Amino acid sequence: MALHDVSFRIEEGSFVGLIGPNGSGKTTMFNVISGALGPTRGEVVYEGKTISGLTPNAICHAGIARTFQIPQPIKSLTVAENVMLGVLFGRGGKRKYHEERIKKDAIKMLDFVGLNLDPDSFPEKMTAGDLRKLEMARALATQPKILLADEVLSGLNKDELKDASAILTKARAELGVTIIWVEHIMHVLMKLVERVIVLNHGLLIADGDPDSVSNDKQVVEAYLGVE
Repeated sequence: MALHDVSFRIEEGSFVGLIGPNGSGKTTMFNVISGALGPTRGEVVYEGKTISGLTPNAICHAGIARTFQIPQPIKSLTVAENVMLGVLFGRGGKRKYHEERIKKDAIKMLDFVGLNLDPDSFPEKMTAGDLRKLEMARALATQPKILLADEVLSGLNKDELKDASAILTKARAELGVTIIWVEHIMHVLMKLVERVIVLNHGLLIADGDPDSVSNDKQVVEAYLGVE
């Protein structure tokens, strides 16, 4: 089983790290929450309602957005148009289409994440850091209540690490977004989150503040092995 009896509650407005060795079930957990996978038993409850079994688009409309480990912008669309899709989609498809207004909102989100590129350029030649920013801009443009951030620091240099992690902190502080963050770069994650949940082989083995989790015997063994 990919996940076995994993259960946790996330408080509104919190900043939570979800960690574990490769293959521990982190991305599977995100896939279950976001509707890409349906649980064979158990349920995902969001704002008092069961959402497991809903389609990913319905879950996004409800206010849960995600980024992916490998950014996949739509290459035939401009940078701005990629984010415009998020602006339109996140409002449940109910917003009337006024291209200038939608593009203005998209450019505001590009500014928010610090992506200083021509909005009418195309993403094919973007750096890894800029692709991460575009990925986060597109997700945040849906105006989510919860952001599932999947390895947003992967493949980035030192300066890009600072930029990407700062976007998460800013999204929480200024947009009021609850964040669940899967990450392998521990020294950055542990400084920013207030709570850490640890998976190993599909099991939840620890849940607490960063200091206590860092010193938890099961967590140390999961990452470093048994002496």
